[in-house]
Formats: sequence, C-alpha cells, structure tokens
Amino acid sequence: MTIDWCPGIRDACLHWRDAPMLQQTFEELERALAENNDACIDSAKAIVEVVCQIILQELDLPSNPVRPAEALPTFGAWMSAAVRALKLGDVRHTGFQKLVSQHKKLTDALGELRNDAGIASHGREGFLQRLSVHHHRAAVLSADAIVTFLHQAYLEAELDLVRTREPYERFDHLHRLIDTRVSLRSDVDDEGSLNVNVTLPSGDVLPLRVEASRLLYQLDREAYVEALNAARGAPAPDMEPIEQQGEQ
Repeated sequence: MTIDWCPGIRDACLHWRDAPMLQQTFEELERALAENNDACIDSAKAIVEVVCQIILQELDLPSNPVRPAEALPTFGAWMSAAVRALKLGDVRHTGFQKLVSQHKKLTDALGELRNDAGIASHGREGFLQRLSVHHHRAAVLSADAIVTFLHQAYLEAELDLVRTREPYERFDHLHRLIDTRVSLRSDVDDEGSLNVNVTLPSGDVLPLRVEASRLLYQLDREAYVEALNAARGAPAPDMEPIEQQGEQ
C-alpha cells in the first residue's frame, strides 16, 4: 500500500503543513505503508487524533469549551469534541445525523483495532505473525474517511480571525474585500518607524506604527537577517551598541 490509498489524509496534512506533530505522524504512516508494517494501524489512528486536536485548537471557544476535560481523553472523546466544535450536531437532518453517528462508530472501531493489533504503542506476543493487508487497508481507509469528513467540514467552518493559526493565503476572499475598499497612507517618522493610516470605508482611520525590524521579521526573514548583519558595526547616533547575538 502507498499513501495514495488515503488521499483525504494527504490533503489534510498538506493543508496543515506547518503542524510538526501531524507531519511527523504522516511520515510514519508513509513509512509503515511502504514497508507493509503493522504500525500503519497506529499511525492511521494517531493522525485522526491529531486532526481532532488541531480542529479543537482552532474552533474551541474559551467561553464555551468542548475540549475533553479528562487528563487522558479517549480516542472517541476527541472525535466527539471535534464534531461538536464543528457544530455538525446543529444540522437538523435525521439522515445526516445517522451518518455522523456512523463516523463516530467507525472511530471507535478503529481505536479498538489499534488497541488490539497496533504494535507501536505497546508490546505484543513476540511470535505473532504480521497482520494481513486487509487489516492495514481497513485501518487506513477508515482513518481516511474520518479525516476527510472532519477536514472538509473544517474548511467550511467560520474561524476566529484574531487567533487562528491559518496562513494568510487561506483568506484570499477576505483580503480582496479589504484591499478593494480600504486605503493606506504612510510616512516614516524621525525614529525610522513606518506610520500607516488605514482609512476605512466609513472614513474612520486606524493608525499603525511598525518598526523596520518588526516589518522585516514578519514579512521576510531572510531580509531581516541581511539587515541585521548590515546593521552590525554601522554607526547608530545616540544609541548604545547592540550586543551581538548568533543567527543563521
């Protein structure tokens, strides 16, 4: 088997490419599939669990949290919490709710298979034979169905723009709305900081002040390092010398 068997997992991992734990788990799944290793069952289950936690980090409201309160939540508890955070239970349609319920049951079954047959998290009898490809396929396809279901629902969810970890590119439609209706005027003050006045359609102005270091650090990290190297040794009137720090 290859990762082509689980396109939904692949798409979710590509979407959350900046999530180190998800990427590490995805790499383990790829390796286990390539080697026909029973550990693919553990990795498939783990990816579902990590995806549930990412969704909760993005959507769980501090004022009304749905994240499991237990110190060590069960696999099913993570899935149920993610479904609640996605507000899938708010869809008043009997057939749809039955499908949601079946995804929860599929999650429970995947967890049971991993607990019974997974090799990565606990030892098993040393002379047991490898599991069949049917076991591997069942686990991976089940995980892929669950991840696809959750990920696609997440893509349609309304995110908190103040605290989301989603990249700038995710919100192109919102950027176009702002860029076509909001204007900017800027100047540089005596301290070398960029002052920007953001004029809203109402005529209200939002003043922003950005230091050169902050602008470069946020927008172009390589340019930041280049500017830092150029600044070292250059005279800075009325300023104390900056203590050298290591950088790449």
